[in-house]
Amino acid sequence: MRQAAPEPAASGAPTVPRPPRHRVAPAARRYWLFSRGLLLAAGLAATLVPAWLWVAGRTWLLVAAGVITVVLLPSVLVAPWLRYRTHRWEATGTAVYSRTGWLGRQWRIAPLSRVQTVEAKRNLLHRMLGLAAVSVTTGSAQGAVQIQGIDAKVADELVAELTDAVEQTLGDAT
Repeated sequence: MRQAAPEPAASGAPTVPRPPRHRVAPAARRYWLFSRGLLLAAGLAATLVPAWLWVAGRTWLLVAAGVITVVLLPSVLVAPWLRYRTHRWEATGTAVYSRTGWLGRQWRIAPLSRVQTVEAKRNLLHRMLGLAAVSVTTGSAQGAVQIQGIDAKVADELVAELTDAVEQTLGDAT
């Protein structure tokens, strides 16, 4: 695997999780910027085109366009860089870890003995930027561990490594 597991806690003291070691790829900032920019453009098009065509509803549609801009523009201009600074991932010989979130933090850990599926996902924008998302699914009702915005080659290596590690791990994946 990529890194060693965290050291055990000394003398029964509660363990404080350390951040996973790996950042997402630098191109993830562009991915988040483009995807949020496309969402903003679609929202503005959905309000400004009808405002141009429908004179009676123009005022309300322009107000809606302003609200959409105020709500989504920070996610276009600020969120990609904050997400890049906070999103981390790591795969060890015992588990897969991810940390996401810039306002609220979410830690996800999937022990290899519980892993049911490992997959790499690439949408059109991922492929254009050389990125991928890796999803590690367990039997948990909480959902999969998602690692967004990693280099496509790293994702392929990670999927292969995790697949091999899961095959060698004892457990019933439930």
